[in-house]
Amino acid sequence: MSTADARARMAELVRNTVAEILPGVPRSAMTGDRHPKDLGADSVDRVEIILALIDRVGVREPMAAFSELPDLDALVDFLLSKEKEGAGHAVRH
Repeated sequence: MSTADARARMAELVRNTVAEILPGVPRSAMTGDRHPKDLGADSVDRVEIILALIDRVGVREPMAAFSELPDLDALVDFLLSKEKEGAGHAVRH
C-alpha cells in the first residue's frame, strides 16, 4: 500500500470514528486542520475518540501522547507513525 493510500485509509478511519462519537457534526466540517474541540467535542468525547482509535488501530500509546496533537491531520500522522513503528497492527473495522 502506498503512503498516500495508507494516509487516506487512516484519515477515513479517523473521520468515521469522530462521526460515531459526534454524530451531529457534518463530515464536511471534519477537515484535517480542525481539532476535535473545534468540532464541539468536550473532554469526554475526545477521550472516547482516542480510545476508539487506539483499539481500532492497535497502538499502545498512553493517552498523554495524544494531548498535544493540534488537529486531525496530526492525529492521522501520529497513528500512521505508530503503526509503521510496529507498535500497531492492521486496522480493524
